[in-house]
Amino acid sequence: MLRAMKTKSSSRRGFLWNAAGGISVAAVTELLRQAGLLAQGTAAGKVDPQEIFKRAVDDAIGEGEVGLQFAVYKDNKLVVDVLGGVADKTTGRKVDKDTLFNVFSVTKAITATALHIQAERGLVSYDAPISRYWPEFAAHGKAKATVRDALTHRTGIPSMPEGVTPEQMADYDWMVRAVANLKPIFEPGTTNAYHSYTWGWIVAEIVRRTDAKKREFRQFVMDEITKPLGITDLWIGLPAELEPRVARMENDQISVIDQSTLRGKSMPIQVAGTQAVFGRSAVRRGCIPGAGGIFNAPSCARFWALLANEGQLDGVRLVSAERVRACLKPRPDTDTLDVGRGTITRVGVGGYWLAADGVVGKGRILCHPGLGNSVGWADLDNRLAVAICHNRQGLAFAKPLATAIERAFRVV
Repeated sequence: MLRAMKTKSSSRRGFLWNAAGGISVAAVTELLRQAGLLAQGTAAGKVDPQEIFKRAVDDAIGEGEVGLQFAVYKDNKLVVDVLGGVADKTTGRKVDKDTLFNVFSVTKAITATALHIQAERGLVSYDAPISRYWPEFAAHGKAKATVRDALTHRTGIPSMPEGVTPEQMADYDWMVRAVANLKPIFEPGTTNAYHSYTWGWIVAEIVRRTDAKKREFRQFVMDEITKPLGITDLWIGLPAELEPRVARMENDQISVIDQSTLRGKSMPIQVAGTQAVFGRSAVRRGCIPGAGGIFNAPSCARFWALLANEGQLDGVRLVSAERVRACLKPRPDTDTLDVGRGTITRVGVGGYWLAADGVVGKGRILCHPGLGNSVGWADLDNRLAVAICHNRQGLAFAKPLATAIERAFRVV
């Protein structure tokens, strides 16, 4: 039975939005607490978490979301797996358990983890210059840029190659050559400037260059992350036969970023995160390690469960607990403006973002959002992992889901 319950948190307008305009990690954390999934929860044994989140998803669809999946792992077990809405408005195809979503920069968390695996094996040093592993990267004054600079968006090359096309972006080898030849606009290691797209090829190529088997990056991810963890629907380079499962992005409210700004140059309009670009077969199938991930929420949440459990999942350890904990340290100048995004962006030294919401307090949380506000995070204190995948894009996308979650706060 559902009944109304007023909470101090749910009464605060704006509580569900963070400074960047996206879903607040704290807001969903509070919902998890109300559902009894956190140690300090008030509803343990009284509430079905699946029921609470299903109501939130249904309300979000009613508020304007198009298609949505929401998954939660607690103590290595999938405890919430809900979905709703439409995967493709042009055909009426519904979201189901097989639906896959473009998650954009959530992809970066997987790519960062691949690099940490190589560091765990002693094959990469964070303080070493990138050029030690990738000599071509030293071009145009980048010889001193370090692996840590790459992880923390401080290599000085946030802009995409001039005139890059979607087909070139989807060509991993072409992009690696082009990125290595970029001229830094800041001295490497001095400036926080979010590398929307270029980050992926820098970090992934370090992984590839240090892999004794010289595997393609997508194959490395499959062999070293998804297969060992039993993750079935997490792709960086989608197999052709899975394309019919991908949700169509809805861009009716997307705002074109000013192309004269650094943010605009980091993701130019001709390769923007739209259906027209990322709905192309070549782009879906290409290895775009900073923004090209296509996941479903349960698989995404299972990945984050690895980090929530400090580097191991179901007896499989990929990195040490100490290495995961080290990623909670903020990058230099993390509380100052990131010139690539135009906002303060709390990135950790490991490449994951750090939750900055007040309600989270001092909790140890690693996270990463993506364009359109798909998001994943790991709460190390509560051994909790959350993933939200959806297909509505634009700057106003967060409000429907946020409103629905606020309503769900009052459900016990």
